[in-house]
Amino acid sequence: MKARTRTLIAAALVLGVASGPVVAHAAPVPAPAGVGVAAPLVSTPPNAAALERAVAGLGAENKDATAALVRVGGTSGSWRGSAGVADIGTGREAVEQGRFRAGSVTKTFTAAVVLQLVAEGRVDLDRPVRWYLPGTVPDAYGSVTVRQLLDYTSGIPAADGPGDSFEAQWEHRFDVTDPHDQLANAFAKKPEFAPGAAQHYLNIGYTVLGVLIEKVTGTSYEEAVARRILKPLGLHQTSFPARTQTKIHGPHNRGYQAMAKADGSRELRDVTEWNSSDRWAAGDIISTTADLERFTRALFGGRIVPKAQLEEMFTVPAVKNFTNGKDATLTAGLSRIVLPDGTVAWGKTGGRYGYNTAIGATRDLSRTLVYSVNSTDAKGEDMNPVALGIVVAAFAR
Repeated sequence: MKARTRTLIAAALVLGVASGPVVAHAAPVPAPAGVGVAAPLVSTPPNAAALERAVAGLGAENKDATAALVRVGGTSGSWRGSAGVADIGTGREAVEQGRFRAGSVTKTFTAAVVLQLVAEGRVDLDRPVRWYLPGTVPDAYGSVTVRQLLDYTSGIPAADGPGDSFEAQWEHRFDVTDPHDQLANAFAKKPEFAPGAAQHYLNIGYTVLGVLIEKVTGTSYEEAVARRILKPLGLHQTSFPARTQTKIHGPHNRGYQAMAKADGSRELRDVTEWNSSDRWAAGDIISTTADLERFTRALFGGRIVPKAQLEEMFTVPAVKNFTNGKDATLTAGLSRIVLPDGTVAWGKTGGRYGYNTAIGATRDLSRTLVYSVNSTDAKGEDMNPVALGIVVAAFAR
Protein backbone atom coordinates (compact mmCIF):
# COMPACT_ATOMS: atom_id res chain seq x y z
CA MET A 1 0.00 0.00 0.00
CA LYS A 2 1.46 3.31 -1.08
CA ALA A 3 2.14 6.04 1.46
CA ARG A 4 -0.28 8.37 -0.35
CA THR A 5 -3.06 5.81 0.02
CA ARG A 6 -2.38 5.49 3.74
CA THR A 7 -2.46 9.29 4.09
CA LEU A 8 -5.74 9.59 2.21
CA ILE A 9 -7.41 6.98 4.38
CA ALA A 10 -6.12 8.60 7.57
CA ALA A 11 -7.50 11.96 6.42
CA ALA A 12 -10.82 10.38 5.61
CA LEU A 13 -11.10 8.71 8.99
CA VAL A 14 -10.14 11.72 11.08
CA LEU A 15 -12.87 11.83 12.13
CA GLY A 16 8.23 -6.39 20.22
CA VAL A 17 10.11 -8.29 23.11
CA ALA A 18 6.91 -8.76 25.00
CA SER A 19 4.66 -9.14 21.99
CA GLY A 20 2.35 -12.11 21.80
CA PRO A 21 1.64 -14.12 18.65
CA VAL A 22 -1.05 -13.28 16.14
CA VAL A 23 -4.05 -15.57 16.52
CA ALA A 24 -6.17 -15.51 13.36
CA HIS A 25 -9.23 -17.31 12.05
CA ALA A 26 -10.85 -17.07 8.61
CA ALA A 27 -14.08 -18.47 7.21
CA PRO A 28 -16.77 -17.59 4.68
CA VAL A 29 -20.02 -16.09 5.93
CA PRO A 30 -23.49 -16.10 4.33
CA ALA A 31 -24.84 -12.95 2.72
CA PRO A 32 -27.15 -10.92 4.97
CA ALA A 33 -30.80 -10.63 4.01
CA GLY A 34 -31.42 -8.18 1.19
CA VAL A 35 -27.84 -8.26 -0.08
CA GLY A 36 -26.99 -9.77 -3.43
CA VAL A 37 -29.45 -7.93 -5.70
CA ALA A 38 -26.76 -5.48 -6.77
CA ALA A 39 -23.05 -6.16 -7.12
CA PRO A 40 -21.37 -5.97 -3.69
CA LEU A 41 -19.23 -2.91 -3.04
CA VAL A 42 -16.45 -5.22 -1.81
CA SER A 43 -16.34 -8.62 -3.50
CA THR A 44 -12.90 -9.91 -2.55
CA PRO A 45 -12.18 -11.96 0.61
CA PRO A 46 -10.36 -10.25 3.49
CA ASN A 47 -6.61 -10.13 2.90
CA ALA A 48 -5.47 -12.36 5.76
CA ALA A 49 -1.76 -11.80 5.15
CA ALA A 50 -2.15 -8.01 5.20
CA LEU A 51 -4.26 -8.15 8.35
CA GLU A 52 -1.72 -10.35 10.13
CA ARG A 53 1.04 -7.91 9.20
CA ALA A 54 -1.03 -4.99 10.49
CA VAL A 55 -1.20 -6.43 14.01
CA ALA A 56 2.19 -8.13 14.19
CA GLY A 57 4.81 -7.20 16.78
CA LEU A 58 2.53 -5.62 19.36
CA GLY A 59 3.53 -5.55 23.02
CA ALA A 60 5.41 -3.55 25.62
CA GLU A 61 8.21 -2.65 23.21
CA ASN A 62 5.94 -1.48 20.40
CA LYS A 63 5.76 2.31 20.38
CA ASP A 64 2.15 2.47 19.20
CA ALA A 65 0.11 -0.32 20.80
CA THR A 66 0.34 -3.18 23.27
CA ALA A 67 -2.51 -5.26 21.82
CA ALA A 68 -5.18 -5.39 19.13
CA LEU A 69 -8.43 -7.29 18.58
CA VAL A 70 -9.87 -7.35 15.06
CA ARG A 71 -12.91 -8.77 13.29
CA VAL A 72 -13.43 -8.35 9.54
CA GLY A 73 -16.56 -9.72 7.91
CA GLY A 74 -18.85 -9.45 4.92
CA THR A 75 -20.40 -11.45 2.13
CA SER A 76 -17.06 -12.66 0.74
CA GLY A 77 -15.62 -14.06 3.95
CA SER A 78 -14.43 -13.17 7.42
CA TRP A 79 -11.22 -12.85 9.41
CA ARG A 80 -10.64 -12.34 13.09
CA GLY A 81 -7.45 -12.08 15.05
CA SER A 82 -5.78 -10.92 18.23
CA ALA A 83 -2.21 -9.90 18.91
CA GLY A 84 -0.01 -8.45 21.62
CA VAL A 85 -0.26 -8.81 25.36
CA ALA A 86 -3.02 -8.61 27.94
CA ASP A 87 -0.66 -6.87 30.34
CA ILE A 88 2.96 -5.79 30.08
CA GLY A 89 3.86 -7.14 33.51
CA THR A 90 3.35 -10.82 32.73
CA GLY A 91 3.47 -10.67 28.93
CA ARG A 92 0.54 -13.11 28.68
CA GLU A 93 -1.24 -13.21 25.36
CA ALA A 94 -3.99 -10.74 24.58
CA VAL A 95 -7.49 -11.94 25.40
CA GLU A 96 -9.27 -12.30 22.06
CA GLN A 97 -12.73 -11.94 23.61
CA GLY A 98 -11.59 -9.26 26.03
CA ARG A 99 -13.78 -6.32 26.98
CA PHE A 100 -12.67 -2.74 26.40
CA ARG A 101 -13.81 0.85 26.65
CA ALA A 102 -15.36 1.68 23.27
CA GLY A 103 -15.48 5.45 23.81
CA SER A 104 -17.56 7.42 21.32
CA VAL A 105 -18.93 4.31 19.66
CA THR A 106 -21.45 4.86 22.46
CA LYS A 107 -22.91 7.69 20.35
CA THR A 108 -24.10 5.20 17.74
CA PHE A 109 -26.11 3.37 20.40
CA THR A 110 -27.51 6.65 21.69
CA ALA A 111 -28.50 7.78 18.20
CA ALA A 112 -30.16 4.43 17.51
CA VAL A 113 -32.37 4.72 20.61
CA VAL A 114 -33.39 8.29 19.73
CA LEU A 115 -34.30 7.19 16.19
CA GLN A 116 -36.35 4.33 17.59
CA LEU A 117 -38.29 6.87 19.64
CA VAL A 118 -38.78 8.91 16.48
CA ALA A 119 -40.18 5.84 14.70
CA GLU A 120 -42.58 5.32 17.61
CA GLY A 121 -43.85 8.90 17.33
CA ARG A 122 -42.53 9.83 20.76
CA VAL A 123 -39.84 12.20 19.47
CA ASP A 124 -39.92 14.61 16.50
CA LEU A 125 -36.55 15.28 14.88
CA ASP A 126 -37.54 18.82 13.89
CA ARG A 127 -39.04 19.80 17.23
CA PRO A 128 -36.90 21.97 19.53
CA VAL A 129 -35.35 19.83 22.25
CA ARG A 130 -36.55 22.41 24.72
CA TRP A 131 -40.08 21.10 24.13
CA TYR A 132 -38.99 17.84 25.79
CA LEU A 133 -36.66 19.37 28.38
CA PRO A 134 -38.24 22.74 29.30
CA GLY A 135 -36.46 23.02 32.62
CA THR A 136 -33.06 22.15 31.21
CA VAL A 137 -32.65 24.02 27.92
CA PRO A 138 -32.56 27.85 28.32
CA ASP A 139 -33.94 30.52 25.95
CA ALA A 140 -30.59 30.99 24.21
CA TYR A 141 -30.85 27.43 22.88
CA GLY A 142 -34.61 27.31 22.47
CA SER A 143 -34.53 26.67 18.72
CA VAL A 144 -32.06 23.75 18.78
CA THR A 145 -33.78 20.67 17.36
CA VAL A 146 -33.31 16.99 18.13
CA ARG A 147 -31.86 16.44 14.64
CA GLN A 148 -29.24 19.14 15.26
CA LEU A 149 -28.13 17.36 18.41
CA LEU A 150 -27.79 14.09 16.49
CA ASP A 151 -25.69 15.52 13.65
CA TYR A 152 -23.57 17.91 15.75
CA THR A 153 -25.01 21.12 14.28
CA SER A 154 -26.57 22.51 17.47
CA GLY A 155 -23.94 25.15 18.24
CA ILE A 156 -23.91 24.18 21.93
CA PRO A 157 -20.35 24.57 23.29
CA ALA A 158 -18.51 21.96 25.32
CA ALA A 159 -18.81 21.91 29.09
CA ASP A 160 -15.72 22.79 31.09
CA GLY A 161 -13.54 19.95 32.34
CA PRO A 162 -10.30 19.49 34.24
CA GLY A 163 -8.19 20.29 31.15
CA ASP A 164 -7.15 18.69 27.89
CA SER A 165 -3.70 17.45 28.89
CA PHE A 166 -3.21 13.84 29.95
CA GLU A 167 -1.84 14.86 33.37
CA ALA A 168 -4.89 17.03 34.06
CA GLN A 169 -7.18 14.17 33.09
CA TRP A 170 -5.12 11.71 35.12
CA GLU A 171 -5.43 13.76 38.29
CA HIS A 172 -9.22 13.70 37.95
CA ARG A 173 -9.60 10.16 36.61
CA PHE A 174 -11.76 9.05 39.53
CA ASP A 175 -14.06 12.09 39.58
CA VAL A 176 -17.78 11.38 39.35
CA THR A 177 -19.58 13.71 36.94
CA ASP A 178 -23.30 14.49 36.83
CA PRO A 179 -24.55 15.06 33.26
CA HIS A 180 -26.99 17.71 34.43
CA ASP A 181 -24.07 19.71 35.83
CA GLN A 182 -22.37 19.47 32.44
CA LEU A 183 -25.47 20.75 30.69
CA ALA A 184 -25.85 23.66 33.10
CA ASN A 185 -22.21 24.59 32.51
CA ALA A 186 -22.49 24.42 28.72
CA PHE A 187 -25.83 26.24 28.50
CA ALA A 188 -24.42 29.11 30.56
CA LYS A 189 -22.12 29.93 27.63
CA LYS A 190 -22.88 31.66 24.33
CA PRO A 191 -23.61 29.47 21.29
CA GLU A 192 -20.66 28.73 19.02
CA PHE A 193 -22.84 29.33 15.96
CA ALA A 194 -26.49 29.50 14.95
CA PRO A 195 -28.23 26.11 15.09
CA GLY A 196 -27.82 24.26 11.79
CA ALA A 197 -25.13 26.63 10.47
CA ALA A 198 -22.08 24.37 10.93
CA GLN A 199 -20.96 21.01 12.31
CA HIS A 200 -18.77 20.66 15.39
CA TYR A 201 -17.97 17.25 16.85
CA LEU A 202 -18.47 17.54 20.61
CA ASN A 203 -19.85 15.27 23.32
CA ILE A 204 -22.31 17.79 24.73
CA GLY A 205 -25.09 17.15 22.21
CA TYR A 206 -25.16 13.47 23.07
CA THR A 207 -25.23 14.28 26.77
CA VAL A 208 -28.40 16.25 26.06
CA LEU A 209 -29.75 13.27 24.11
CA GLY A 210 -29.04 10.98 27.05
CA VAL A 211 -31.18 13.22 29.28
CA LEU A 212 -33.82 13.35 26.55
CA ILE A 213 -33.97 9.55 26.40
CA GLU A 214 -34.46 9.39 30.15
CA LYS A 215 -37.25 11.97 30.06
CA VAL A 216 -39.16 10.33 27.19
CA THR A 217 -38.76 6.71 28.30
CA GLY A 218 -39.16 7.30 32.03
CA THR A 219 -36.16 5.11 32.80
CA SER A 220 -32.42 5.50 33.01
CA TYR A 221 -30.38 5.96 29.83
CA GLU A 222 -28.53 2.73 30.54
CA GLU A 223 -31.73 0.73 30.99
CA ALA A 224 -33.23 2.20 27.82
CA VAL A 225 -30.24 1.07 25.75
CA ALA A 226 -30.26 -2.35 27.41
CA ARG A 227 -33.98 -2.95 26.80
CA ARG A 228 -33.96 -1.68 23.22
CA ILE A 229 -30.59 -2.91 21.90
CA LEU A 230 -28.41 -4.99 24.21
CA LYS A 231 -30.99 -7.57 25.31
CA PRO A 232 -32.80 -8.03 21.96
CA LEU A 233 -29.48 -8.56 20.14
CA GLY A 234 -27.98 -10.74 22.86
CA LEU A 235 -25.06 -8.38 23.46
CA HIS A 236 -24.25 -10.01 26.78
CA GLN A 237 -20.69 -8.67 27.00
CA THR A 238 -21.72 -5.05 26.45
CA SER A 239 -22.57 -2.80 29.38
CA PHE A 240 -22.36 0.64 30.89
CA PRO A 241 -20.30 1.14 34.04
CA ALA A 242 -22.06 2.30 37.17
CA ARG A 243 -21.59 6.00 37.87
CA THR A 244 -18.79 5.31 40.36
CA GLN A 245 -17.29 2.25 38.63
CA THR A 246 -13.65 2.52 37.58
CA LYS A 247 -12.77 -1.06 36.63
CA ILE A 248 -13.52 -3.12 33.54
CA HIS A 249 -15.22 -6.21 34.89
CA GLY A 250 -14.59 -9.51 33.17
CA PRO A 251 -11.64 -10.56 30.97
CA HIS A 252 -9.87 -7.63 29.34
CA ASN A 253 -6.55 -6.34 28.06
CA ARG A 254 -5.07 -3.55 30.13
CA GLY A 255 -4.65 -0.11 28.64
CA TYR A 256 -1.51 2.05 28.81
CA GLN A 257 -0.47 5.61 28.06
CA ALA A 258 3.13 6.26 26.99
CA MET A 259 4.82 8.92 29.13
CA ALA A 260 8.19 10.55 28.49
CA LYS A 261 10.68 10.30 31.35
CA ALA A 262 13.33 12.87 32.25
CA ASP A 263 16.12 10.72 30.84
CA GLY A 264 14.46 10.53 27.43
CA SER A 265 13.11 7.02 27.86
CA ARG A 266 9.42 6.23 28.22
CA GLU A 267 7.18 4.48 30.67
CA LEU A 268 3.79 2.92 30.07
CA ARG A 269 1.36 4.14 32.68
CA ASP A 270 -1.56 1.80 33.36
CA VAL A 271 -4.79 3.69 32.59
CA THR A 272 -7.20 0.76 32.72
CA GLU A 273 -9.02 1.95 35.83
CA TRP A 274 -10.84 5.19 35.06
CA ASN A 275 -14.18 6.78 35.82
CA SER A 276 -15.98 7.54 32.53
CA SER A 277 -19.07 9.27 33.92
CA ASP A 278 -18.01 12.52 32.25
CA ARG A 279 -18.63 10.82 28.87
CA TRP A 280 -21.87 8.99 29.79
CA ALA A 281 -24.24 8.79 26.77
CA ALA A 282 -21.47 10.15 24.56
CA GLY A 283 -18.72 7.69 25.38
CA ASP A 284 -18.66 5.27 28.33
CA ILE A 285 -19.85 1.95 26.87
CA ILE A 286 -17.80 -1.23 27.46
CA SER A 287 -17.99 -4.01 24.87
CA THR A 288 -16.20 -6.68 22.83
CA THR A 289 -15.39 -6.96 19.13
CA ALA A 290 -17.88 -9.83 18.74
CA ASP A 291 -20.72 -7.80 20.26
CA LEU A 292 -19.88 -4.70 18.25
CA GLU A 293 -19.75 -6.74 15.05
CA ARG A 294 -23.21 -8.13 15.78
CA PHE A 295 -24.47 -4.63 16.56
CA THR A 296 -23.02 -3.22 13.32
CA ARG A 297 -24.57 -5.91 11.15
CA ALA A 298 -27.95 -5.53 12.86
CA LEU A 299 -27.85 -1.73 12.59
CA PHE A 300 -26.91 -1.58 8.91
CA GLY A 301 -29.33 -4.43 8.20
CA GLY A 302 -32.30 -2.45 9.53
CA ARG A 303 -32.93 -4.64 12.56
CA ILE A 304 -32.44 -1.91 15.16
CA VAL A 305 -33.71 1.30 13.55
CA PRO A 306 -36.58 1.19 11.00
CA LYS A 307 -35.60 1.96 7.42
CA ALA A 308 -37.12 5.45 7.26
CA GLN A 309 -35.29 6.64 10.37
CA LEU A 310 -32.11 4.71 9.50
CA GLU A 311 -31.59 7.13 6.60
CA GLU A 312 -30.64 9.77 9.18
CA MET A 313 -27.53 7.72 9.91
CA PHE A 314 -26.52 7.88 6.26
CA THR A 315 -27.34 11.55 5.67
CA VAL A 316 -24.58 14.16 6.03
CA PRO A 317 -25.86 17.72 6.60
CA ALA A 318 -24.91 20.22 3.89
CA VAL A 319 -22.79 22.42 6.14
CA LYS A 320 -19.11 23.03 6.80
CA ASN A 321 -16.96 21.73 9.64
CA PHE A 322 -16.74 24.44 12.30
CA THR A 323 -13.05 23.88 13.01
CA ASN A 324 -11.53 23.49 9.53
CA GLY A 325 -14.11 24.79 7.06
CA LYS A 326 -14.25 21.52 5.10
CA ASP A 327 -17.45 19.76 4.12
CA ALA A 328 -19.18 17.99 7.00
CA THR A 329 -18.78 14.20 7.20
CA LEU A 330 -20.73 13.29 10.33
CA THR A 331 -24.29 11.99 10.50
CA ALA A 332 -26.62 10.91 13.28
CA GLY A 333 -24.27 8.51 15.06
CA LEU A 334 -21.95 7.66 12.16
CA SER A 335 -19.43 9.21 9.79
CA ARG A 336 -19.09 9.01 5.99
CA ILE A 337 -15.72 7.70 4.80
CA VAL A 338 -14.67 7.79 1.15
CA LEU A 339 -11.80 5.37 0.50
CA PRO A 340 -9.13 6.16 -2.12
CA ASP A 341 -10.75 3.86 -4.68
CA GLY A 342 -14.07 5.66 -4.28
CA THR A 343 -15.72 3.06 -2.06
CA VAL A 344 -17.96 4.67 0.53
CA ALA A 345 -17.95 3.23 4.04
CA TRP A 346 -19.71 4.37 7.21
CA GLY A 347 -18.54 4.00 10.78
CA LYS A 348 -17.74 5.42 14.18
CA THR A 349 -14.50 5.61 16.12
CA GLY A 350 -13.96 5.97 19.84
CA GLY A 351 -10.99 6.80 22.02
CA ARG A 352 -10.48 6.44 25.75
CA TYR A 353 -7.03 6.43 27.32
CA GLY A 354 -5.55 3.02 26.57
CA TYR A 355 -8.18 2.07 23.98
CA ASN A 356 -8.97 3.03 20.37
CA THR A 357 -12.09 1.41 18.93
CA ALA A 358 -13.96 1.50 15.63
CA ILE A 359 -16.97 -0.02 13.95
CA GLY A 360 -17.54 0.34 10.23
CA ALA A 361 -18.99 -1.18 7.09
CA THR A 362 -20.03 -0.59 3.55
CA ARG A 363 -23.74 0.07 3.51
CA ASP A 364 -24.47 -3.23 1.77
CA LEU A 365 -22.50 -5.09 4.48
CA SER A 366 -20.19 -6.62 1.89
CA ARG A 367 -17.34 -5.61 4.22
CA THR A 368 -17.51 -4.95 7.96
CA LEU A 369 -14.76 -4.03 10.40
CA VAL A 370 -14.52 -3.83 14.17
CA TYR A 371 -11.29 -3.30 16.07
CA SER A 372 -9.99 -2.45 19.50
CA VAL A 373 -6.39 -1.27 19.63
CA ASN A 374 -4.66 -0.78 22.97
CA SER A 375 -3.04 2.43 21.81
CA THR A 376 -0.26 3.99 23.86
CA ASP A 377 -1.56 7.44 22.85
CA ALA A 378 -5.27 6.86 22.34
CA LYS A 379 -6.21 10.54 22.55
CA GLY A 380 -3.47 11.77 20.23
CA GLU A 381 -4.28 14.09 17.34
CA ASP A 382 -3.19 11.63 14.66
CA MET A 383 -4.76 8.27 13.96
CA ASN A 384 -2.96 5.40 15.66
CA PRO A 385 -0.63 3.76 13.10
CA VAL A 386 -1.72 0.25 14.06
CA ALA A 387 -5.39 1.19 13.68
CA LEU A 388 -4.62 2.79 10.32
CA GLY A 389 -2.85 -0.35 9.17
CA ILE A 390 -5.86 -2.42 10.17
CA VAL A 391 -8.22 -0.22 8.17
CA VAL A 392 -5.98 -0.28 5.11
CA ALA A 393 -5.71 -4.07 5.29
CA ALA A 394 -9.42 -4.61 5.98
CA PHE A 395 -10.54 -2.72 2.89
CA ALA A 396 -7.69 -3.79 0.61
CA ARG A 397 -8.74 -5.47 -2.64
